[in-house]
Amino acid sequence: MWFSFWRSRDRLSLDELRFIVDQLIKVQVVNEVNKDFVIEALRSIAELITYGDQHDAAYFEFFMEKQVMGEFVRILRICKSLIVSRQLLQTMSIMIQNLKSDHSIYYMFSNEHVNYLIAYPFDFRNEELLSYYISFLRAISGKLNKDTISLLVKTESDDVVDFPLYVEAIRFAFHEESMIRTAVRALTLNVYHVGDDTVNRFVSRAPHSDYFLKLIEFFRDRCIHLNSIVSNAKKSLNAELSSSILSAVDEIEDNLYYFSDVVSAGIPDVGRLIMDKVLRLLIFPLILPSFRTEAVKEPSLGAVTSLYLLCCILRIVKIKDLANIVAAALLCNPDVFPEGSEAKLNGNLNLLSHASSDVPTQDKDANNQNAESDTENHLPHNALIHNYGSMRFAPREALLSFVVSGDEVQVSGSLNVLATLLQTKELDESMVDALGILPQRKQHKKKLLQALVGEDSAEEQLFSSEGSGVKDGTNGELDIYLQKLKQEYAGISCAHPGVGASPRVHRFQVLDSLVSLFCRSNISAETLWDGGWLLRQLLPYSKAEFNSHHLTLLTDSFHHCTARVLEEARGTWSDLLLAVICDEWRKCKRAIEASSPRKDPKCILLPPFKASHDEHASESSFAAGERMCEAVKVFALLHHLHIFSLGKVLPDQPPVFSAVDTPEKSRARNAGLNLPELKPNAEINLVGAIPCRIAFERGKERHFHFLALAMGSSGWLVLVEELPVKPGRGLVRVVAPLAGCNPRVDDKHLRWLHLRIRPSSFPFTDTATYTAHGKVKSKALVDGRWTLAFRDEESCKHAMSMVVEETELQSCTVEKSLEPLLELDRSTDHPSPS
Repeated sequence: MWFSFWRSRDRLSLDELRFIVDQLIKVQVVNEVNKDFVIEALRSIAELITYGDQHDAAYFEFFMEKQVMGEFVRILRICKSLIVSRQLLQTMSIMIQNLKSDHSIYYMFSNEHVNYLIAYPFDFRNEELLSYYISFLRAISGKLNKDTISLLVKTESDDVVDFPLYVEAIRFAFHEESMIRTAVRALTLNVYHVGDDTVNRFVSRAPHSDYFLKLIEFFRDRCIHLNSIVSNAKKSLNAELSSSILSAVDEIEDNLYYFSDVVSAGIPDVGRLIMDKVLRLLIFPLILPSFRTEAVKEPSLGAVTSLYLLCCILRIVKIKDLANIVAAALLCNPDVFPEGSEAKLNGNLNLLSHASSDVPTQDKDANNQNAESDTENHLPHNALIHNYGSMRFAPREALLSFVVSGDEVQVSGSLNVLATLLQTKELDESMVDALGILPQRKQHKKKLLQALVGEDSAEEQLFSSEGSGVKDGTNGELDIYLQKLKQEYAGISCAHPGVGASPRVHRFQVLDSLVSLFCRSNISAETLWDGGWLLRQLLPYSKAEFNSHHLTLLTDSFHHCTARVLEEARGTWSDLLLAVICDEWRKCKRAIEASSPRKDPKCILLPPFKASHDEHASESSFAAGERMCEAVKVFALLHHLHIFSLGKVLPDQPPVFSAVDTPEKSRARNAGLNLPELKPNAEINLVGAIPCRIAFERGKERHFHFLALAMGSSGWLVLVEELPVKPGRGLVRVVAPLAGCNPRVDDKHLRWLHLRIRPSSFPFTDTATYTAHGKVKSKALVDGRWTLAFRDEESCKHAMSMVVEETELQSCTVEKSLEPLLELDRSTDHPSPS
């Protein structure tokens, strides 16, 4: 009988289908003899039914007439072979995925055969069989809608009591294989997004609602795993750890996007359940405590990991109550934090106390405020310590403390959290205002609306010179969410003094923290730019919030940075200083005026940037170049802030002299240079050139004439070969940058002059590029060296003097070009403290 199966016929004909089904019906036992026939028959049936669905309805009518689905179930019952079971599942998956006719799908789902296959006890110890099974379930879920889902559930009194597809699928929701987890999640989303009320009630009731609890617990474990990788990365810098962090981050974000997709399905009970578990299992016991405690009894998260997670949760999971409850909790003291551990803030509390030092008392009369001195308007320097000394600090104060005194990653993480809160659309404006980060334009809009609807004193506030926040009694949303914290999350204390403070007090704390940040010298320019972005968001077109103390700090910091830039005018890369300033000026302006922060929050988790130079090579030009770029970035930011603090518009280009005349009697003019660039094979005069010898290869000395030339901000060390037919003229053979050459006469051979030769352009990668890709540049860069041998000691000294004089001329030209940029506007028109 089996050999007749292989006879020649039209492979896709209806007769072929009839023949195969008839032969399959005759199978009473599946063994090694007929196993291959059964597998081929199942495969062919899938192919023929798919073909018939697109070309001839008679194929599926025959399929129904012969009740082939029942034959599939029968074959499964009499078969013990895993290979046949896999083929059966694959056949069902192919048929369900490719059937386009609604009538065909309804038939497939309208009997209990599909549910029987779903609930059949397969041997899932075979991983390949499990993969086929999950694909089968996912194929079914892809055909679900409000009509078909009712065919797969069991109901009693219009209530779903069993749903095998969903129940069996979530058994594998936390399988060790990520592909299986992904498939199960896709299936559950297909179920949730059908929108069937009875099914929604089924999935949101116990015991099936336990799935969401386990989901959050699984996510919490992934967060703890990420924290362990980040902790290990602090101890060792290598590309593998960076890759591990990025892989863990991808998994974290995939989980959060899944939460977001589940919530977007619109099942109220499920959304509330996810929010509740995220708060109870992750945010309250692990994330918020990590901002202010050093040790806890149970496994927890580090501050950096928690800052990243808080950003991601707020950015990805779009639940209004979740965002507002988190914002309210930032103002409170959760008593769920471990009592046995030291409640020590991860930052300097004394520095944070300065955040209130410029805030005026709220009861002062507006008419008398301008007449009072700065001192009278300031609270005592230890105000925060005095008020909060007997209490633990709220997480919001911890974030500001990180900004004021934390390390690089703490500052960056805190700025990311504040930026995320600022941009979270689900957060009510009154909550943003209570945190002290409501942009001034939104404050103005809010007061304008209040004035239009005729609220008391709104018009007075709108046109007042203070530009302050709303008065008491406008924190309705804050009160609502504080009450929710108290009632629904027992143990959250809302008695923190900061809760009742005016939003204006909190705004000044944020502003003071940012000003303090800009005065710090141990924070990278990239992070300071993030702080500049946040400041511009809070104060987009006004200087009203700055007081004299702010302006003094910013001015002092600007003076200090100006001195650093002036040092670079005489440094290793002085010839490129103007170009770097112009480039970084544009970049900084774009960065702080952008609609969103430049960096992804996950950047704070990656190992810090490793400089391309050796840590001990303090004389390296590459180290000097990186220091110069860093100084210029900070200078560009502080210059922008200074212009902004004066209420002026930021120019697109820095005010520098583009060209400075070179003296007529200079060596460059004597050499016949007229262009700002000198290349090999150029012909120049040999006026003042000094004969010398140099070996670029071992044992091969060459004779040249040496010149050091400066023109404008450019400068060169030149080796010229004299032209025999043109006395006094020569061809430039080798050119190197003059700046940073560090001339030195050899201690033992007084006719030898040592010169350091640095690249003509920056060879190292920007830190932002590194951060984006998580790569570490491990290859060390080394400067070149020239050793020039002269005829006598006097010639060597003369060459040394020529290099020094031309370097001085080049530096003076650069300084003169910078004069318009470095002139600080000393306007005394500073706003009074407000």
